[in-house]
Amino acid sequence: MVKGLWAKLDKGVLIFDGAMGSMLQSRVSGPGVCLEELNLTEPGMLRDIHRAYVDQGVDVIETNTLGGNRIKLGEQGLGRKAEEINGQAVKIAREAASDRCLVALSVGSTGKFLEPVGTLTFDEATDIFREQIGAAAREGIDLVVVETISDLKEMRAAVVAAREVTSVPIMATMTFQEDGRTLLGTSPEAAAVCLESLGVDIIGANCGTGPESMQQVLRELRRSTSTPVVVQPNAGIPRLEGERTVFPMSPDEMASFYVGFVREGANAIGGCCGTTPQHMRAAIKAVEGLKPTTVEPVKAGTAVSSRSRVVKLGSGFPLVVIGERINPTGRKKLSGELVEGKLDEVLKEAREQVEAGADLLDVNVGAPGADEAGLMAGAVLAVQRSVAAPLVLDSADPDVLEAGLRAADGKVLINSVNGEQEIMDKILPLAVKYGAAVIGLTLDNRGIPQKAGDRLKIAERILDSALGHGLSGNDLVIDPLTLSVSTDQELALETLSAIELIKRKLGLAVTLGVSNISFGLPERGLLNSAFLAMAVAAGLDGAIMNPKYRRMSETFHASAVIKGRDEKALRYIKLYGGQQEEVRPGESPAQTTPADRLFRAVFEGHKESILSLVEESFQQGMDPLEMSNSILIPALEKVGRRFESKDFFLPQVMLSAEAAKIAFGRIKEALKGRETVSRGKIIMATVQGDIHDIGKNIVTMLLENHGFEVLDLGINVSPERIAEVAVADKVDSIGLSALMTTTMLEMGKTVEHLRETGITCPVMVGGAAVTAEFAAEIGANAYGKNAVEAVNIAKKLIDRKK
Repeated sequence: MVKGLWAKLDKGVLIFDGAMGSMLQSRVSGPGVCLEELNLTEPGMLRDIHRAYVDQGVDVIETNTLGGNRIKLGEQGLGRKAEEINGQAVKIAREAASDRCLVALSVGSTGKFLEPVGTLTFDEATDIFREQIGAAAREGIDLVVVETISDLKEMRAAVVAAREVTSVPIMATMTFQEDGRTLLGTSPEAAAVCLESLGVDIIGANCGTGPESMQQVLRELRRSTSTPVVVQPNAGIPRLEGERTVFPMSPDEMASFYVGFVREGANAIGGCCGTTPQHMRAAIKAVEGLKPTTVEPVKAGTAVSSRSRVVKLGSGFPLVVIGERINPTGRKKLSGELVEGKLDEVLKEAREQVEAGADLLDVNVGAPGADEAGLMAGAVLAVQRSVAAPLVLDSADPDVLEAGLRAADGKVLINSVNGEQEIMDKILPLAVKYGAAVIGLTLDNRGIPQKAGDRLKIAERILDSALGHGLSGNDLVIDPLTLSVSTDQELALETLSAIELIKRKLGLAVTLGVSNISFGLPERGLLNSAFLAMAVAAGLDGAIMNPKYRRMSETFHASAVIKGRDEKALRYIKLYGGQQEEVRPGESPAQTTPADRLFRAVFEGHKESILSLVEESFQQGMDPLEMSNSILIPALEKVGRRFESKDFFLPQVMLSAEAAKIAFGRIKEALKGRETVSRGKIIMATVQGDIHDIGKNIVTMLLENHGFEVLDLGINVSPERIAEVAVADKVDSIGLSALMTTTMLEMGKTVEHLRETGITCPVMVGGAAVTAEFAAEIGANAYGKNAVEAVNIAKKLIDRKK
């Protein structure tokens, strides 16, 4: 059957089924029904829905297991039945398919963010997904579909888990918002880079929006990958009609979009919330005989990524700076901190290097006597919380590298392998498993060859081994290595020749640590800068260097402009045209006041230093209320503006909020005994029947940081409970959250109950499927489309009420 999947992709368009959840929701009533439990209690109902899709001619049906992991099921008291529920779901789908179509396991989110944004670890997530996917695989599945995911790291965990327990193809679809990014700021390009490197067989987007918004996401995915692409939109944005949530798009309307998707290069189509067998039948008729338009991806290069940023190395791309300063070699302070398990200096170097222009950050925590594996994981998590630059994991120990790979977001670069087969056989499989690129050093057990031709031969050997292990040429960067001119000046010329040879013969990206050229000589920076310029002229794609060293940085960026590797000199102008932010690249924070440093710490989310800065400001005589009103809240408001302008994403907002929360905690201590004024008292609750609380918790944290007193009632809260607390505590406003389309109706019932009981305070609603129109229909006073906007709306609502 799986062969049929590839045949269909080769010849035409693969058709998936439509919604399962909204089909079930139309047949069951009452809040809090666990749809996955219906696999045990209502197998006939599920079989009928599957058969309705099969009878319309779809190629793939998906099991009723979107929330079938033990975390989600545990919220319904069913965690121990995860394996039974998933196994039974496959049996039901298999029976309905009757060998007429493929059966795919639907795997959805745990509902928890992974570190560093949340608290769930990568290991915990992979274990959860392994359990679910393994149980289904034992019953015989043709495909694993990981879908409706907003956290790229959670997607990585699910894919890694799937590869560990089954060999069937994997499809991975993320949920993008109307701004074209996921909730955590991942772009289609960043998702494609990461998922393609993991060997995912079909990449795409599902849920989130209607088909209109998905068109641009499809275009970006198609330009970013040569892997088959799938789109599975909702049947429009839901609206409330009486007691029902209705998705407005008819089968014929959806069909016209499906034709457009195929013409934009979609290899597979399907439906998400609100789509029915009739929608998929119309889609099948509309695309019959069509073949996806061939869309040439943009030039690949060697792409690496964080959650939100993609950097490419190779000919035709801008020159890349790899910051080298997170390395304890020869640095007593950093080495000492690492031995003690501290990461303050690591974070300081990460931020300063990115400010100074680093595109990638090399992370080396190999201090003698330190727990290198634990430190690597900790450093990766900490750095990713603080900066968006993709990472280079620098270690010769496979265990250390694996710890870093499991902690990382996106596609990282491993530094490094060399020409020794034993080393390649240890490191390259890790790159394949975790979707990483690799730097190959042109040395082997005989050392670094003196001649460029011999270095080329080692590069060829590394390339052959990489291809043999399952990597592509775009997953390999070569470092031809530099030897000091103090011993033999010819060696520098051989390195330059090696750069040219590797570029010309192999077409691989080339990077270089340039500082060894000057070892043993005075004025090393002068030699390093001159050699860097010559290496750029020879074809260098990336320099491993200290971006904070001004002479090197200036040489690098000037060389990039002259070589044509800085389009329109935009980066040069940004760095040297007087447009820097509060602190210029390389400027010492010591040159600013304690208040300036505190503002910056909140704005950038420096949790590790926030308390000491608060204490320093107190010692300078700053009043706690002044600190709150003139530093903390303005810093948070600036973060909010950056979020609204798409310069910041949710993880940065959360990091800043967490730093501010620490500061506000200390301010409260300082204000004990002094009367303070709250901006208002707000109830926050996830409505009855809904067990999702990520969005609510983020809004709660931001509201508290902006001076509101928040009464968080938790999840699955009845209208009666909300009304009771509202009266007893005389609240100024109420915030309601819901994720699912069925529980959106509970918002309306809650608002109605509040008004019937005489509670007139303003109500704000929000959630993934909630819209401003829906808010107006149910009588809510406002709609918060995101956490930052929710804070601004709360201010206006309460000010208006007062």
